Amino acid sequence: IDLECCFECCIKCLGGVPYASLVATILCFCGVALFCGCGHVALTGTLTILENHFSKITADHAMLTDIIQLMQYVIYGIASFFFLYGIILLAEGFYTTSAVKELHSEFKTTVCGRCISGMFVFLTYILGIAWLGVFGFSAVPVFLFYNMWSTCAALRSPMANLTSIDSICVDVRQYGIIPWNATPGKACGSTLGDICNTSEFYLSYHLYIVACAGAGATVIALIHYLMILSANWAYLKDASHLHAYQDIKMKEERELQDIQSRSKECLNSYS
Repeated sequence: IDLECCFECCIKCLGGVPYASLVATILCFCGVALFCGCGHVALTGTLTILENHFSKITADHAMLTDIIQLMQYVIYGIASFFFLYGIILLAEGFYTTSAVKELHSEFKTTVCGRCISGMFVFLTYILGIAWLGVFGFSAVPVFLFYNMWSTCAALRSPMANLTSIDSICVDVRQYGIIPWNATPGKACGSTLGDICNTSEFYLSYHLYIVACAGAGATVIALIHYLMILSANWAYLKDASHLHAYQDIKMKEERELQDIQSRSKECLNSYS
């Protein structure tokens, strides 16, 4: 008997787990972790490459250094915020699953609960749009590093032997990363090849790719959250209407029973 009760309790608990919210939370955590961790290290590597090869005067890239440091602080804030937000949405998923499946016999949805669910739908929608912008922005350094990598690949191709290697260059000033008066500002020939062979370039390039993939995973997780929250909000709304109907029905049944009991009392008094 104890084993049967334990088995039924386990089945009941497993039935109350919001698996869709759990999957979305894991995907969101993984995406944010990849974006924040890889993005932070890649920004540091990018600054090292610029300082060592493209802008050797500190004053020329002082603003860029401040921007990179600011972005790294923003990454810390993003990681902290989404860690808390993911836990809150997971808890909201447990709440909604309990409300819909009525694990508690006297559990009823409230107006406050439905308003909170609606607020999460709106906030997740805004965050999803914002992360679409982050995803597009994270593709920019991937594009820049890919152009530099393809230029280095051109240096190693047989066609490069037919022309002057020094004529193959990469000028980062044209991207607006550093000002036009920065020295040297560009790298050509063997110097460019040496840059592409450094560990900073190789690591930063691949970390930007992973960070971009992490941003994409976060967008997918937020879309998943949005579908879950919208469905849960609709379920809560239907559950509130059902509870209101049941309350009215019970009230009418009590009134009918009272009328019947009073009519029986009147008949007994006449008899």
